[in-house]
Parts: sequence; structure tokens; C-alpha cells
Amino acid sequence: VEHDVTSESAWKAVVSDVVESHGRIDVLVNNAGILQVARIADTTLDDWNRIVAINQTGVFLGMKECGRVMVEQGGGSIVNISSVAGLGGVGIAHAYSATKWAVRGMTKSAALDFAKSGVRVNSVHPGIIDTEMMRESGVPDPGAGIPVGRTGRADDVANVVLFLASDESSYCTGHEFVVDGALKA
Repeated sequence: VEHDVTSESAWKAVVSDVVESHGRIDVLVNNAGILQVARIADTTLDDWNRIVAINQTGVFLGMKECGRVMVEQGGGSIVNISSVAGLGGVGIAHAYSATKWAVRGMTKSAALDFAKSGVRVNSVHPGIIDTEMMRESGVPDPGAGIPVGRTGRADDVANVVLFLASDESSYCTGHEFVVDGALKA
């Protein structure tokens, strides 16, 4: 459901609408994110705050609002999209990397918090994926040097998310699933 992920009231409204229409929430995929290629010295406070609001606060609000419903109903799956930048950092995208590290930690904390309630929380860490965001990033030849010899496709990530959303992953929580063609191997 499209909405402003930085707004607590928007999250409350979306969750209320979904529960009213469908009676429950089984899966949340926190996928909203923005990338700015900028080193620390070139990142303004406004840029920092905007990236944190979307990439990090949006994930927090989604887990809080959907997690509450999932706990009440006795289960669900939350999948947070992080990045390989949240595993090793990217010097040319400081704010982005920082938020993706935060998503990684938030996922682990939420997994422990929700574990006894039957709510699973995992993170997916894509590498270089052929998306509009990557194409518009200005990074020259982003797929160069990927060991498997190709840039990732959105389906590569979607299939991992589908696994985590399904009952096939019922014993997986608090973990990082990397989809990067061995980029960080």
C-alpha cells in the first residue's frame, strides 16, 4: 500500500484500512528507501534527516504498527529491505549506509521482541540490483566486478522475500539474507 512511510498517522491509517478490509495483516515488506551518493562532507543535515526518515524511521513505524496487529493475531512475517551497504558500508553513500546498518540492527531487535508472539522479522540485503534507483544513482558501471557476472534483477530479491513471507521460513527470524551475486562473499 502506497503511503508516506515517515508519517505515523499515515501508518496508522493504512494498517487500520488493511485490517478493516482483510481482517488481518500477515506480511509486511518494508521496502521504501532512497539512495544519495554523497560522502560525509557533502551530506547536508537536511539530506541526512530525509534519508533517515524514509530508510530508518519508516521501517520502525511499519514494524511498530503492523507488529502490533501481528502480535494480537498470533503471527506474521516482517521483511525489512536493507542492503549490502548495511553489511560493509559504502564510503560514497554515507547516510544511505548508516540507515541500512540501522535497519539491520532494528531487525534483530524486533525479532527478539516479537519471537514469542509468532512474529518473524528478517532482513534482506540486496547488492547491485537493476532498479530505477540504482540507474539514477550516478554510480558508474555499478555491476562491474560482481563475481557471478551479472547485475541482479528485482526477481532475485523478490524470490527471497517470498520465501521469508511464506510458512516455508517458519523457523527463520532475526537473520540477514544476502542477495548479491557473491559481491560481499
